Order: sequence, then C-alpha cells, then structure tokens
Amino acid sequence: MRLSLQNLALRKQSRLLTTLLSIGVADVSVSAGESPVPSDPKQAQERTCFQTSQPWSERGDLGSDVAIAYGLGPGLPERLQTWREHGYHVHVMTGVAWGNYQDYIEGRFDGVKHEDEIQTDRNGTPHGHGGNVYYMCPGTNYGKFLGAGIQKALEAGAEAIHLEEPEFWVQDGYEEGFKREWKSYYGEDWQPPHSSVDAQWRASKLKYFLYRRALQQVFDCVQEYNRRTGRHVRCYVPTHSLLNYAQWKIVSPESSLARLNGCDGYIAQVWTGTSRTPNFYRGVFRERTFETAFLEYGAMQNLVRSTGRAVWYLNDPVEDNPGHDWKDYQSNWESTLVASLFQPEVSKYEVAPWPERVFGGRYPRRGPRESRMSIPPAYATELQTVMHSLNDMGQKQIEWDCGTAGIGVLVSDSLMFERGDPTPSDLHLGHVFGLALPFLKRGMPVAPVQLENVGIKHYLDGFRILLLSYRGMKPLDAEVHAAIAQWVKSGGALVVCDDDGDPYNAVRDWWNTAAMNYATPREHLFEQLGLKGSVSETNRVGKGAVIWLRENPAAIAASADAESRLAGVVKQAAEHARLKWRETNYLLLRRGPYVIAAGLDESPASGSKELRGKFVNLFDPELRVQTVFTLRPGSRYMLLDLEKARGHEPGVLAAACKVVKGKANSGRLSYFVEGVGGTLAVVLLRIPAGSHPSFDLADGAIASLDHDSSEHLAWVRFSNESKPREFSVRLK
Repeated sequence: MRLSLQNLALRKQSRLLTTLLSIGVADVSVSAGESPVPSDPKQAQERTCFQTSQPWSERGDLGSDVAIAYGLGPGLPERLQTWREHGYHVHVMTGVAWGNYQDYIEGRFDGVKHEDEIQTDRNGTPHGHGGNVYYMCPGTNYGKFLGAGIQKALEAGAEAIHLEEPEFWVQDGYEEGFKREWKSYYGEDWQPPHSSVDAQWRASKLKYFLYRRALQQVFDCVQEYNRRTGRHVRCYVPTHSLLNYAQWKIVSPESSLARLNGCDGYIAQVWTGTSRTPNFYRGVFRERTFETAFLEYGAMQNLVRSTGRAVWYLNDPVEDNPGHDWKDYQSNWESTLVASLFQPEVSKYEVAPWPERVFGGRYPRRGPRESRMSIPPAYATELQTVMHSLNDMGQKQIEWDCGTAGIGVLVSDSLMFERGDPTPSDLHLGHVFGLALPFLKRGMPVAPVQLENVGIKHYLDGFRILLLSYRGMKPLDAEVHAAIAQWVKSGGALVVCDDDGDPYNAVRDWWNTAAMNYATPREHLFEQLGLKGSVSETNRVGKGAVIWLRENPAAIAASADAESRLAGVVKQAAEHARLKWRETNYLLLRRGPYVIAAGLDESPASGSKELRGKFVNLFDPELRVQTVFTLRPGSRYMLLDLEKARGHEPGVLAAACKVVKGKANSGRLSYFVEGVGGTLAVVLLRIPAGSHPSFDLADGAIASLDHDSSEHLAWVRFSNESKPREFSVRLK
C-alpha cells in the first residue's frame, strides 16, 4: 500500500486534532472510515526535543517529540503552527537575560526608559550582543515585561515555556539600576563590587536574587493563565551547569529555582562549547571534554534529584563556534553524548539546538569559502540513528561496571560568588576539579552534590563518601550542616579539604553575624559534628568518619603528588565507610539493551576492558555487527546489545530515521518512516529464522539492502524524506 496525499493530510489532521484539543485551541473532527498514519504512542512523554527559530523545514525536521520555537517575535503563532501541523508538541523558548527587548529599554512598554538597567562594567561599558541587544539587570518592571511577552506564547498555544539563561555577569553591576536594587535589598549604599571581597560577595548574592525574582514573576503569570483557562502549561529553565557558570564568571539562580512555585525543571545546557573549557589535572592544563561534560551533566541532575522536577540533557552536534571542522564537532559530540548517557536517572534529551545549522551549515567558517563543507553524509546518518535511539533511554534495568561508586563532591551555588576582583577564586576552578577528577579518572562515577539540597529527604541516599571544601564557595545557610552531620553520624565518610585560607571567609554572612561568631563556616560544621578545639586528621563521628586534609584543593589539581595523596586519603575514607575500593580505566553502564562505555586517558588504573558478544555501535552509520570492543583511552561507545534488544521478535532494532509501527498482518510488517530530507537512512531489522524477506517503500526506492540469514538481520538503506512513507516487510 502506498501513502496517498489524502492519507498524509489526514494523518496531519488527526495529530493536529489531538494537540489542539489538549490545549483548548480548536474543535476539529476527523471523517469516519479513514485510517490515518499512526502517531508514536509514546510521544506524549516528550522524550526528545529540539529548539529552532525557524518555521518547519526539511532540514529542521528531526522527528523528535517536541519542537521548541525560539523567540517571541510577531511571527510566533505562524511558526508554531507549522510545527504543530507536522505532528509536534510545541513549546516556546525565550531569553531571560537578553533578547530583542528594545520596547522595554526605550520605554515603549511602561512609558519609562530603562537604559540604566543594562548590565555595565566598571569602565561604563554596556554588556551586549550588538544591535542594541543587551544583558539586563532585571528591575521589577522587567519581570512584568517578560510576562507580557510570554502571554503571547500562551495565546498562540504553547504547551510549555522555556525561560533561557538567566545570567548576570560577574564583571557587571555598575549600572544605576543595580545601585538602586542594592539600596533596596541591603538598606545601604552601593559599593563597587571590585572594591573588596565583601562587596563582590554581596553583589553576587544580589544578582542571584534579582533573576530568581524575575523568573518567579513570569512563573506567576503562567500559573495565573493556567488557573484562568484550565490548561497546564509548564515552565522550564534552560541553563548552563553551575560548574560552567562559575568557570565563565556568570551568576545565575541555579538550584534555588527548583524551590520556586511554578518551576517544572531545567534543560541542562551542556555541550562541546562549555565542556571543552580547559582545566588542570595532575598539573596538566588542557581540554577534557568528556570528563568536564560528565561532571556538568551530573551537576544538573543533582539540581533536581529528589525534588520532583525534571531535567532534559542538551547535546549539540555542532556548537556555537563555527571555526571548527566536522571531525572536531563529531568527536566532541560523541564525548558529550556518552557523558550524558552515564546519568541513568535522566531519559529526556534536547537532541540539537538550531537543527538547520547542523544539517544546512557549512564549516569551518574560517579560511576560504571553498574550504567549507556541508555535513558529511555518514555523520548525518549517525546523528539520526542516535537521536531516535534516545527515545528509548527510559530503561529500568541499570548495571554499572566501573570503579568505586558512591562518591560525591559537594558544590554550592556560591561557587559563582567568588569569581571577581579583588581576589577571585582559582581561575580554572581547581577547587572543584582538584577534588573530582582524581576519582573520575580512576573510573569512579563521582557526582557533584548540590549543597543547598542536602536537607531534602533521601537526597544523600547512595552516597558513602563526600568531599567538601569551602575554598571558592560558602554554604548559603547554616541548616545544611545539620544534614551533613546526620549523614556522617549514620555512617558516611566526609573528607574536608580546606586550609581555611580563603579570604571570603571574612565576608559578612550568617556564620559571623548576629549570634554567630565563627571565623569560617567550616568551624560551624565541625561543631555540628562534635569536633571542637584541636581536630586531628581522622576522626570517628557516630558510625561515620571525618578526615580533614589541610590543603587548598586547587593545589591538588596542579600537582601529581598532591593528587595521589588525596586519592590515598579517600581510599582510607572508603575503609571507614565500608566501601570496596576499585579503580578502572574505563566507565561502563548498561541501560537495558544499551551499553554506554568510555575508555579513560590519563588514568592511574591499568589494564584494558574487552566487551564480547554481538553488538551494534550506534555511532557506526553502517550499523554493522561486531563481536569485540576494547575500551582504549579516549574511546566512546553507544552500543546496542543484540542479545538483549527486544527479545527475539521480528522488528526494527535501530534506524537513522523516525519509525512508527503500523498495522501488522500475517506475514507482513508495516512501518511509517521519515527523516531529514536528503540524508541517508539505514534501518536494521531482526528477521525470523528461515525467512526470505522482501521490502517495499512507498513513494521511494530502496537504495540497497543486505540480509544475514545466519544472524537473522537485514539492513535496508534509502534516502530520507521529511514526510511519512509506508515501509513494509513481507516475510516469506
């Protein structure tokens, strides 16, 4: 059977009906007696998404569950409609800190000009993107302005709102609007942030508050709309990780947003551009894209764990810097993708921002124009195979093969507060990477643990060792120490790596004001632990232990000897925590039939890991069967274990296109396929033993096929089109 234009139109009409009725936009009927092309029954789970500023196009049609329309311009309703008509759930994303918001700046919104709310540095330079687009210091009317813009998206039928990147740069805070907010918040005159560590700390705390306030204003607008209409429009915040914001010297509300009414979660904006930021390990300074991404994704997951909020993981097959070549983009995308898959608690993904620049861009943009290349066909096929496989990551069976698990490094949002003059914390964030990389390099899936969340019930479950330093950060309240103390007394091992030398210990905050009189917040923590006076290096506390290593962790990042010394101390902590110590030079995780694996370079662990069985590497555009994989340093794999893949029933195992199952008849399998127009699709199918299958593709030709009767597998290749076509398999 071929897919007629009438049936194609009916399919779109049927899916549009479902969406429109769910958002209360229209009442559409479908004629009886017709059989529309089926939609994916799991699409409502919103497993995958992408963001785009363009209307539907063949190059932008990735076949995900959700299309996120970027921007609130006058063409938004029409853009949303083009994606809705092609079967997508539709969300809307807009910038929080900057955008085409000249109506607010120039006074057309509320009759008051707001040029004095443009983020400005100490030299009086406005912080912008060009074209009168600036980062904003959000006054109270700015939140109202954003809310009014979001109202347009709500009226256009957006099913969710994404408020992107609430960012206040550390270098800014010299504008008049910020000075007014300082006076209102602190009840004292503004101080130049660079004038003292106390002024820098207070400036950052205020920046943190201002964007939390602005977001709550917008959340409130959406909640009021939901109450008025009976709809359930959700709100997410796409944001860089805490680690990256601290590295790049930006302040953002981060963990505090999960406690705001109306916040449904985050998109973790982790990609090659953030994760290739260099860092130190054992004194060597270089890019470590995989390891940095692993920690960034882990930090984002720990923003929401035990909070009931959701998080999506972003991957970017290109990146914002157009100066790299396709080989660079591909290898770094594979590293960040694999890093994201090592977080089995997360199964939602933004598969690409700006798909048009992936499938329509030419790179690198440095050098002569004739040297620029479109996406290599093999990479286009690989991307689509992986993007559609990500829909299947909600697996319940999880099995690790790696070094010691249960180790966490405590991090606080205040990592962003100590990044400016006059005395910034370590330039390369060595006070974090110095504590985390030694264990990740030993194959241990170490996790950044959000300090602000430790009081949440069950949040620390699963952690047996925690590393903590107040070098470069401070606890934002005293309550977190009670939770840490209880965790230790219940059997946890706490390793404190701190020389008490951070000048920010002297800033005005809870540990040295009112009834508190502590020189450092560490002293208050130790008091909660029952450790007073002269404290030895190793201390029993209840069923657990506290080990105090009097060093600056940034120095550990800079020294191979210090790194080995820290590893020895944590190994002692593992004995106190009754945790088996194991070092590997790889990470390996099974998620149902999927095997996620990475070989680690710079690892102190030796040996090699071999995987034997029948696997398909989903990074291989040919989807060939391989029986041995060796995890060498730098290797990255996303494998499909054929022995565990969907039992032994006939059907599709993997595909470089979207595949929706149709009605099956005796001896015939039916699917509908669609992909990015002009790219090559490969479909891998399991075929019953003894069968001699034939294949048919409506409105298209099959380019090639292979059939391995001994393995009961078939590979079918054809050119993708951005419309659903019936693909049928006859089993003889």
